[in-house]
Amino acid sequence: MPVLERDTVFLIKPDFEDPAWPNQRFYCWHCALIDGVLGSFPDLLGALDIRHINWSRPRNDVIALLGEDHQSLPVMILKSGATSSLQTGTANGQAFIDDKDGILHALSERHGFPVPHP
Repeated sequence: MPVLERDTVFLIKPDFEDPAWPNQRFYCWHCALIDGVLGSFPDLLGALDIRHINWSRPRNDVIALLGEDHQSLPVMILKSGATSSLQTGTANGQAFIDDKDGILHALSERHGFPVPHP
């Protein structure tokens, strides 16, 4: 299994099509929210690995780390050996957070991003 040296965030590339909804283009709003926060603080990205992948399944890059049952995005996979009170699960020995609010909280707690204004 690959070793992650940094917390890794997987996001869906925007502007995709879903065959269930013909003639429409989409973005994942949870991914867009997280991507916007990441892009707003480029100086804080050094300890993160950000990967934008296609919407369609199978999502092989995620499967390689978490297995086929955990392809939902967005997801932050913690660096190998790390754990967090924010993690929502573990798979293949990797702790992960697959909740948008948890990911945003982890960006603040683990990587020094500002917190959202109440």
